[in-house]
Amino acid sequence: MSHDGLQPVDRQLPTEEARDLLALVRELAHREIKPRAAEEEDAGVFPREVFRLIGEAGLLGLPYQEEYGGGGQPYEVYLQVLEELAAARLTVGLGVSVHTLACHAVAHFGSKEQRTEHLPAMLGGSLLGAYSLSEPAAGSDAASLRTRATREGDAWRIDGTKAWITHGGVADFYTVLARSGAEGPRGITAYLVPGDAEGLTAAAPEKKMGMKGSPTAQLHLDGVWVPDSRRVGDEGQGFTIALAALDSGRLGIAACAIGVAQAALDEALAYGMTRQQFGRPVVDFQGLRFMIADMATKIEAGRALYLAAARLRDAGRPFSRQAAMAKLFCTDAAMQVTTDAVQLLGGYGYTADFPVERYMREAKVLQIVEGTNQIQRMVIARSLAGPESKEH
Repeated sequence: MSHDGLQPVDRQLPTEEARDLLALVRELAHREIKPRAAEEEDAGVFPREVFRLIGEAGLLGLPYQEEYGGGGQPYEVYLQVLEELAAARLTVGLGVSVHTLACHAVAHFGSKEQRTEHLPAMLGGSLLGAYSLSEPAAGSDAASLRTRATREGDAWRIDGTKAWITHGGVADFYTVLARSGAEGPRGITAYLVPGDAEGLTAAAPEKKMGMKGSPTAQLHLDGVWVPDSRRVGDEGQGFTIALAALDSGRLGIAACAIGVAQAALDEALAYGMTRQQFGRPVVDFQGLRFMIADMATKIEAGRALYLAAARLRDAGRPFSRQAAMAKLFCTDAAMQVTTDAVQLLGGYGYTADFPVERYMREAKVLQIVEGTNQIQRMVIARSLAGPESKEH
């Protein structure tokens, strides 16, 4: 259903350059991404050409330094770009967020030489990245990961299995967290592994209820050798690097969630204003008007929450708790808004002829990825009340 009669989101942006950027993104999304989204998602098609296109438009390195090929944009602008992309197709919005996450280690913890060598291609759009932390037995408890990195001279041999890797099998590089030392978080190191490394293979993509165009796969590392020059940060610093990236990544997930919710609201409004029952548009009925009001309020609240956290990040202030709050609230809101959109469309909402059923399926995964919402609640509570007691 066309949204031509609906106004774009009224955004508060810090510069005229940012306003022009969002206008460009909105035009690109509605011209190149949205028209093929339903068909390609249903067929499980990964939109690699779209990522090349948005890379050429400078959208794969927005929050990173201009001297290395990034866009030099504040996070509050980058996140609103993600929201627009996710509203058009979550596979694309989330894919840009994951790529940004994969670049974080080199951009913030890499040496000058590593940034100079790797970042221009990573940020310039010619490469697509993946972030490899989770494992089959190490999801929420990521510090218990078992993938092993063994040093031999000036190189490392990495062996193990990573799980739930977005872009698994199609990425050009992987930021891999592996155990190089003792048990626990202090024994983990980060590595930049090329996508074509010998011994690196991906399993068949998982069969998911949503985001079928975004490959999620196990990654097998069987004697993968990387030179020490591809170790990012100090030995044993990997878990710190991983957590720093996840704080920012959670804001990306929050923005994507609001994008999906906004798309669902737009669809529900467009339907409600044209669908006639009892001689008038269904949007005239108070019960549905109240539902739409609640949907819009959740979206505005979520957008304000993720932007407030982004502005803390841009100011160099702590934002971990606010990132967890934003991820928690925005993804829960997206689940509720998309469910309500299906309800508002009635029987049509349950069919694939309208996109709201896809939005609902896609919103579900956002409550799970990059730390389940139960983990977010633990992070928030711990920041307020301190660590949990070890006594049982």
